[in-house]
Amino acid sequence: MLDVPVTAVVLQAYAKTLPKCRLESAINSMLAHRILARSRRDEAMKRAAIYLRVSTQDQTTVNQEHELRQAAERANWQVARVYKDHGISGAKGRNGRPAFDTLCRDATKRQFDVVMAWNVDRLGRSLKDLVAFLSELHALGIDLFLHQQGLDTTTPAGKAMFQMLGVFAEFERSIIQERVRAGLQRAKREGKRLGRPPIADKLAERIRAAVAGGLSVRKTATKFDVNPSSIARPFDDAEDANVAVPA
Repeated sequence: MLDVPVTAVVLQAYAKTLPKCRLESAINSMLAHRILARSRRDEAMKRAAIYLRVSTQDQTTVNQEHELRQAAERANWQVARVYKDHGISGAKGRNGRPAFDTLCRDATKRQFDVVMAWNVDRLGRSLKDLVAFLSELHALGIDLFLHQQGLDTTTPAGKAMFQMLGVFAEFERSIIQERVRAGLQRAKREGKRLGRPPIADKLAERIRAAVAGGLSVRKTATKFDVNPSSIARPFDDAEDANVAVPA
């Protein structure tokens, strides 16, 4: 039979040490879990590019940036860079918006994984330019997040929408090609000449003489202010008329 004073001392020791051991074990386990989860998040963390634009100098991009930064934080995205076009209309193309042009160049360099914008009209008001930009992002494998439309191509539903945009873009290109072909055929039926206008006979004679005298095609084109590809036309006409052509 155990001595009562000794048993009491042992129980008191266990009562003090056992919970402490369990607490330390729980703390160590929790810390290890957090470190592992953080490392996984860092490995999978997407780099986000925020694009902001306002049309007038009186407007501000502060509200847009605040909301988009919060959305990036909720999605565990790292904001790599913020691009701002201040006081520039969305009707202007890429060349008229310096920050948007830089965004497109950085996208080609894969400097981020997702583009974030407050609204689709912040990216542009021209449907043609907008579809071209979305198609470029899709080809580069870069996702798109639009706050107001609730579009997030990192989700399955968003990816499906992105693919549909690509289909529409291809459909639009095919329609444009058909219209161009139809216009060329109509012009031919009406007897219109396609391509550059023909060179006048007197100018053609001067071009032949210059090339025959040893002047290069490029210098001849510069001298007579014509396109270099047009230099061959006088000689083609001369061959058709059985005229001697200089070698």
